[in-house]
Amino acid sequence: MPGTTRAWLTTPGAAAGPKPGTGMLQSSIAAAGAGANRVQSLRVNTQEIVMGLPRGPQSEMPQHPPFADSTLDTIPAPLPRPRVFAWVPIRSLSERHRPRILAHLLALDMNDRYLRFGYAAADDQIRRYAERIAFERDEIFGVFNRRLDLIALAHLAYDPSVDVEPQRPSAAEFGVSVNVHGRGRGLGARLFDHAVLRARNRGVDTIVIHALSENAAMLRIVRNAGAVIERTGVDAEAHLRLPPENHESRRAGELEQQLGELDYRFKQGAHQRDSVLDIGSGENGSSGR
Repeated sequence: MPGTTRAWLTTPGAAAGPKPGTGMLQSSIAAAGAGANRVQSLRVNTQEIVMGLPRGPQSEMPQHPPFADSTLDTIPAPLPRPRVFAWVPIRSLSERHRPRILAHLLALDMNDRYLRFGYAAADDQIRRYAERIAFERDEIFGVFNRRLDLIALAHLAYDPSVDVEPQRPSAAEFGVSVNVHGRGRGLGARLFDHAVLRARNRGVDTIVIHALSENAAMLRIVRNAGAVIERTGVDAEAHLRLPPENHESRRAGELEQQLGELDYRFKQGAHQRDSVLDIGSGENGSSGR
């Protein structure tokens, strides 16, 4: 299952709290990770040569030197592979959807939580993560089924400077989860494509993805998109350099937004009609008709 968001975690007995240089998604759940055994360092560096593009100005985001005690295995970016078009309605979520976001994450089993957060997050840790989502800056979007269950969820966390200093090169971090009922339909790949478009139209030049090396589904998605993947032991980090926004990308983003909202309204209406019919059937049954 695609799942990428990693967290700074501390070894047993260490003080909880964000480490210096933690990523945007990482820092939102870092305080919940005390007692876990895995430590992951975020290194966001927009100077990386990604997809053969020339080096640009250095990002102001936190950076770290290479791991001193491990061998870095860098996988060069392949040429992006064209995907067979399969439209999936994706809807942007807001503060009022926080309970649905929490319900989706709590429904993940321990293996899925491990892939999503880098460790088997407990319910309380997931609740704190959901409470700290910064809707005023980040973008959250998902896929709903016809019963309006949130079956796939993506979090695109932006560099805080993205809107304050639009001329500065910036990065965004991507995390995704798909529940058991949404598997095998390419939802993770579609959410990633949508995130790339949204980030591009917001002036971001690099998307960063953290995953466990065993998370083959997520790594396949980003590799097919042309990302450079660096493996360090059980951890992997991918950088995807984005082209600048243009008229076509803005139009595509607006169209996806409108279609996602239209699809949700249609499902909402159908769900309400089904609920009325169910109530009517119950009343008829109780009256002996």
